[in-house]
Order: sequence, then C-alpha cells, then structure tokens
Amino acid sequence: MGTSALVTPPTGALLDRYSAKTIVVAGNLASVVGYAGFAFVERPWQGLACSIVSGAGLGAAGTANRTLVVRLVEPEQRAAAFALNRVAGNFGIGSGATVAGFIVASAQRLSSFQILYFFDAVTYAAFALIVLAAVPSPRAEIATPTDATGTGFRAVARDRLFLTVIAANVVLVVVGHTFFSNILPPFVKAHTPVGPAEIGIIFLLNTAFIVIAQIPAVRVVARMRRTHAFAATSALFAVALLAVLPATLIHSELAATSLLAGVAIVLAGGEIAHILVLGPLVADMAPHHLLGRYLSLYTLTFSGSLAVGPAIGGLLLQTSPDAIWWGGALAAVLAGAVLLRLGDRIPDPLHETPSA
Repeated sequence: MGTSALVTPPTGALLDRYSAKTIVVAGNLASVVGYAGFAFVERPWQGLACSIVSGAGLGAAGTANRTLVVRLVEPEQRAAAFALNRVAGNFGIGSGATVAGFIVASAQRLSSFQILYFFDAVTYAAFALIVLAAVPSPRAEIATPTDATGTGFRAVARDRLFLTVIAANVVLVVVGHTFFSNILPPFVKAHTPVGPAEIGIIFLLNTAFIVIAQIPAVRVVARMRRTHAFAATSALFAVALLAVLPATLIHSELAATSLLAGVAIVLAGGEIAHILVLGPLVADMAPHHLLGRYLSLYTLTFSGSLAVGPAIGGLLLQTSPDAIWWGGALAAVLAGAVLLRLGDRIPDPLHETPSA
C-alpha cells in the first residue's frame, strides 16, 4: 500500500498528459510481473522487489482506471459508474478470497501458493487485455501555460474548497471505513463475547449489503443535495460507531452479534452514500486538464487513510479502546458539519446555477 500511495500523485500528473487507457494497461502489466514473481521468491529482497512492483502497478492502474471511466461517461452517469466500480471491487474481493481459500485448502504445499500467485497474475493480464481490446481511448486535455486556472499540483493546491472537501473526507474514511475494517475485529475479540466465526458473518453482511444496495441507491442519493448526502453519511457513521459500545456490556454472544450486525449494515449505508457523492463531486470540481491530479488525490483519500486509520486505532486500542468509537463518532459529526456548511459553494446537479 505504501508504494501504491507513493505512485498515485505522479500517476495523476501523467494522466493529465497521456492516455489513461495506456496507463491502465501498463499498471496491470506491472502487477502481472509483481504477482507472478512472488511464486519464485526465495529471499526477502526478492519479496520486497515484487511488493514494490505490484504495489506500483496497483497505484497506477487504480488512479488511471477511475480517470478513464470519468472520461468515458457523461457527467450525469458518474454516480452510477462509481457505484458499479464499487460493486465490482467488493465482488472481486469476496470471490477472490473464496477461490484463494479453495486453492490453498486443496493442498497445503508450496505449489498451492505458487498457483495462487499465478492466478493473481492471470487476472491482471486478462484485465489489461480486455481494456486494450475493447475500451476506447479518450485523449487527455493538455493545458498550456496561459490557462487562467494554472497547471500542475500548485493549481490543485490553490483550490482551497477542494482541499477542504478532501480533508473532511479523509476523516470520514478513517472513522467510517478503516475503523470498521481494521479496528473492529481486534476490539470485538478482546471486549465482547463475539467469536471469530461471528466476526466473519458481520463482515459478510456488510459486504453483501453494499453489493446489493449500491446500484439501487444511485437514484436515492441523486435526489439529495451533495452536502445533505455528506451529512447523512456522517450521521450514519456516528450512530454506527456509538452503537459498538453497548456490545461490550452484553454477555450474550447472540445478542452482541446481532447488535454488531446492525452496526455493519448501518455503516454499509454510510459507505454507499459516501462513495456515490464523493467520486462524482471530485470529478465535477476538477478542471478538465487537471482531472488526473484531482482523482489522484481522491485515490489518496482512501489509500492514505488505510495507513493513518490503523495507526490511530491501534494506539487507542492500547490506551483507551472506547475512545475509538465515541471519538470516531465525534470526528464524523464534525467532518459532516464542515461539509454541510459548504452549501452552494460545491457543484451539485440539483443546483440550477452551481457556483464555481
């Protein structure tokens, strides 16, 4: 993830000059090399090298894929495109883990893990071939030095409204996405009667709800102003985070599991609304010639939070575990309030004359 995060901003700069399709293909081919290489690792440095190559490929292809999709669809289709991307990602993670489990369980030998890495490499190669053969290549809009809006990341840094949106959403990703996926399992195992199997069911419910409800939710969120959707997201996150605390007081495994299953579903609702409003908003805020750079920071919102969230949560787990949940709820409410106060300053399809 570290390498993936590091290559994201340079990839954004490349996307504003070169074909997103080409970078998607190149990034996936790098992942092919990296994951296939894991099958032949014999020394630590070789594993490190494969991690760097595969991570760079993931970072480049992920940012380029979002940029390619945004350039291919109409503005009014962006929410549906981000929703479909989210569903495909969750389905891929779930089905990939299932296939991997069967491969490893079939025989506890080195060859099973080598097959697993080769299978990984084949999926990236297949994706690259599909994009190369079937996806058109929209051209990037290259800016000239005379553009009033400026060029490069300095121009992005001058967009204080965009930076405010990104900063507030980093908070929402940390407390709403990362705390659930990375911090809830060890907390639940240590402080509630819920066991590992039940924790797996809780996460299955979260993923299944997102896969099932993400697409239908497009029409619901489309009827909301973006600031109101952000406020709803922060409220759902806050309620779900606070609801974790009563589970520590329940002695029944079934009752605690049921409560946390409800938490997982409420958090999934917040995640659905969050994805549907944030991605299209970033695309709408970006000048055409800076789209790659803006979407690279959008990508960093998630990859950076995957690094920051576990670090903060891990520290609080050791010092004040309950503070993770009430502190996270407070942070979600404050972030939602900041976004709500932006009002008509952010572009919104429901505004007849959105301000710049």
